[in-house]
Amino acid sequence: MSQHDPSCEGGCTCGQVRYRLQGKPLIVHCCHCRWCQRQTGTAFALNALFETSQVDITQGRVENLDTASPSGRGQTIARCPDCKIAVWSHYFMGGLKERISFIRVGTLDNPNLLPPDVHIYTSTKQPWVILPPEDHAVEEFYDIKATWTPQAYERLLALTAEMKAANA
Repeated sequence: MSQHDPSCEGGCTCGQVRYRLQGKPLIVHCCHCRWCQRQTGTAFALNALFETSQVDITQGRVENLDTASPSGRGQTIARCPDCKIAVWSHYFMGGLKERISFIRVGTLDNPNLLPPDVHIYTSTKQPWVILPPEDHAVEEFYDIKATWTPQAYERLLALTAEMKAANA
């Protein structure tokens, strides 16, 4: 995993919503699936996964909208209520939906701080998107334990334990 700035800030286009990220992401995905292409209107979605507790809204509020997803479990997209820019999403992820935020890297003030750690669903990437040969890329999804850093995987296990304790 690349080295990331420990304090990143970002927001929507109109400036009403501002946020700050604490620490490092669990992982940064560049998703090339057709669903992400359709939802973003571009070739891929670049998402940095952070524990929701590490995402601080510093200005404004987000509007949470439930939308369909290929899994059938849906996702919740946090958008600015004025300009409607998506700033992050919450996916089901085995019950961790509200515990992990998929930050839209393009909404960061300095998006080059969070390059992708892995390219996923490359079986449906646009043919004109050429990935650097040294980048980690998989045709569909990946084995989390084998792909995430040991530190990020431990954080995921802690979130899972927290979820189980809350549901007990």
